[in-house]
Amino acid sequence: MGWLMSLGERTRPDVPRFAECPTPDKARALALVDDFGQLLFVLRQWRQVYGEELTAWATRVEADDLSTLPADLLVAWEWQDDIIRLDTEPGGYVRVSDYRAMPAPPRITARTGPGLQLWTTTL
Repeated sequence: MGWLMSLGERTRPDVPRFAECPTPDKARALALVDDFGQLLFVLRQWRQVYGEELTAWATRVEADDLSTLPADLLVAWEWQDDIIRLDTEPGGYVRVSDYRAMPAPPRITARTGPGLQLWTTTL
């Protein structure tokens, strides 16, 4: 059992704190470590390569090697409920947001009927 971390993508300049969570097979950078504390060292290395302001997403996984990640992990990545967000802050700090204890987020779907598009939320 280890920790898998993928580099997030800040794709919305109008919302500076927004960061997409790409699937591991599409992430620019990926790390697999044994201990959560090791993620902070990886994040420091990524700052040197990708810039000061980074967001990364991490979760516990059953994997031994990045080249042999389970296929079901890749499919279910964007629906992970037990995920941790790591944001680099000025001065070398890292803000850790633990979403593991949070209830599952509502699923949002778009339905098109006659007329206007309706947005609904299901729990």
